[in-house]
Amino acid sequence: MRAEALKGHLDGLLLAALEGGPRHGYAVKEALRESTGGRIDLPTGTVYPALHRLERAGLIAGSWSVVGGRRRRSYELTGDGRTALRGERESWQEFASAVTAAMGS
Repeated sequence: MRAEALKGHLDGLLLAALEGGPRHGYAVKEALRESTGGRIDLPTGTVYPALHRLERAGLIAGSWSVVGGRRRRSYELTGDGRTALRGERESWQEFASAVTAAMGS
């Protein structure tokens, strides 16, 4: 899938990847890749800055842990993040419906 097609939808995709519970950054990337059958495979240089932005916005909360002697940061949805995810899903449904209607399918 072309990166241009994801513009405006990255936040919703990342929030959805965290809906099942806390994940570290790379696991968020992998969850998104797996849930889309490999069609969305974002570079880490896209995922981590977006996660940091979502954290600053209060939509996700991060915490540090040590696994195998290495520190890693895990993220989870906040209440505001769950609300934002609902809004992202509603917006996506409206958009997808309009595009489907316009494309005649």
